[in-house]
Amino acid sequence: GPTTVNVRITGLAPGLHGFHLHEFGDTTNGCISTGPHFNPNGLTHGAPEDEVRHAGDLGNIVANAEGVAETTIVDSQIPLTGPNAVVGRAFVVHELEDDLGKGM
Repeated sequence: GPTTVNVRITGLAPGLHGFHLHEFGDTTNGCISTGPHFNPNGLTHGAPEDEVRHAGDLGNIVANAEGVAETTIVDSQIPLTGPNAVVGRAFVVHELEDDLGKGM
């Protein structure tokens, strides 16, 4: 079944921030060492509701005026077990808004 991700992040600039599951859980060199978006099927970048997207494409989160983002994401492409499991991977909050593969 789908995986539920409960998100509460503080210290962000107000506004939209890309939120992705990356290939590796290694954060020793920040976002660089987490690798690319998790993409086990070799698809193109997209929005969470797109049929064609990286499994790790989880869209944007919104930080309020106090820099807090709270949301719940339910996604069937990031299971807890099996070859495409989220275990051992890194969730990354990006500085800027994600274009969701639309080239904004």
